[in-house]
Amino acid sequence: MLCNEELKTLETLKSKYYMPPLISRLDRLIERYGYRECFRYLHPTIRNAQDEVMQIIEKRKAQQIITDVKQASKTVVGAIFSNCIEYLFLKAKEAGEVREDIFVTSKVKHFRKLISIIVDGETQKPDMDLVFYTLDTEQNPCNMMIVSLKTSLRERAGQTYKWKLLLEIATTENPIKEKYNIVYPLNKTPLVCFATVNFYDEINNPQHKGMFKFFDKSFIGKPVEADFIDNLSTLIDYVNEKL
Repeated sequence: MLCNEELKTLETLKSKYYMPPLISRLDRLIERYGYRECFRYLHPTIRNAQDEVMQIIEKRKAQQIITDVKQASKTVVGAIFSNCIEYLFLKAKEAGEVREDIFVTSKVKHFRKLISIIVDGETQKPDMDLVFYTLDTEQNPCNMMIVSLKTSLRERAGQTYKWKLLLEIATTENPIKEKYNIVYPLNKTPLVCFATVNFYDEINNPQHKGMFKFFDKSFIGKPVEADFIDNLSTLIDYVNEKL
């Protein structure tokens, strides 16, 4: 069962002007594959909806709602991946597939500030797009899993794992921590994960394969199998187990 805030989030996701072509396809994925396996097909689903989404953007340009089609499409592509995961996760929770005490949000500003690392007085914030979390008895975020989402590994993927390495340094006793005066104020260490739909088939690049090893878990929303990255179809079980 979803709380009122989660129900509101579902309605907000549905109301985004570019989401209807995705929502109809996501609902069919759930019906065909179930609440876990549907995550496996995000790549072809997003690709399949691309023409319809572009038609909506072009229509908004004709109506003078937007002025730059290229910029609007770039913004939309960046948001769709996050919106799709959030929608599918909430639908799975609504169906009882996710523990009731686990929440998801794309409103990450507060969490980014909460888990920032201080390097000699300067703040280093993580690259993150989604947070899965539980609450303590005072309704404060407790166990957390942050996820950086990338449609392409060309998009700043490196900075995400560099922050994960910085977190490892900040939460262990080592000479590097002392040398650079690195401090992690929070007493709870989040899981740091990465997810991609790999639009450009880059995951087999040796440099990228090595990068995945630094995360607590890496996911791909594409019907492929690889020993260095897990499928997004494992997301629900992973979150249920780890948080």
